[in-house]
Amino acid sequence: MSATETTAGPTPADFWFDPLCPWAWMTSRWMLEVEKVRPVSVRWHVMSLAVLNEDKLDTLPEQYATFLRDAWGPVRVVIAAQQEHGDEVVGPLYTALGTRFHNRELPRTRETILEALEEVGLPAALADYADSDRYDQELRASHKEGIDLVGQDVGTPVIAVPGADGEQVAFFGPVVTPAPKGEAAAKLWDGTLLVASTPGFYELKRTRTQGPVFD
Repeated sequence: MSATETTAGPTPADFWFDPLCPWAWMTSRWMLEVEKVRPVSVRWHVMSLAVLNEDKLDTLPEQYATFLRDAWGPVRVVIAAQQEHGDEVVGPLYTALGTRFHNRELPRTRETILEALEEVGLPAALADYADSDRYDQELRASHKEGIDLVGQDVGTPVIAVPGADGEQVAFFGPVVTPAPKGEAAAKLWDGTLLVASTPGFYELKRTRTQGPVFD
């Protein structure tokens, strides 16, 4: 089944993330709240900031270029886990990695990845894929599926849901901090779908004055 096919039951919300993106992490925690307050079921997919920016690497500030080079490892481990152990491990592994990278600010090292794999009961050998291109074709295909829905001038996360007319409603973001909970999460979801499903709507933005608040 394609990532964007509709299934019976709760509305599927396909969510594309890069494990190292702190803003995608904030949005993902909001989506877990949305699952509690709306008939929505999140399906997790990888995209890659390294892939998105690979043609611009030489023109980027060195600090961000280093970040992008480091970004290959975790996302390669997640796609390897998906390929070898199924879609159902992607969400739990993302949570285990993201909690360590973002909330606990642990280094993006093999040791941290091994801890995350152990937490979710996955083989330690998956950490070896951080330095392997074995599943890069599958990684690029997952990345392309998400980015093709919204265009090249965005980043992660990308969310897609079935629209009323059968077409996908897809959007980048929302970028929010801290992650809303309870009814606030529901209101943001309802509003996001309302504007994203409006024909011809493209952008709503303001300057960020606060960094991610991990709680």
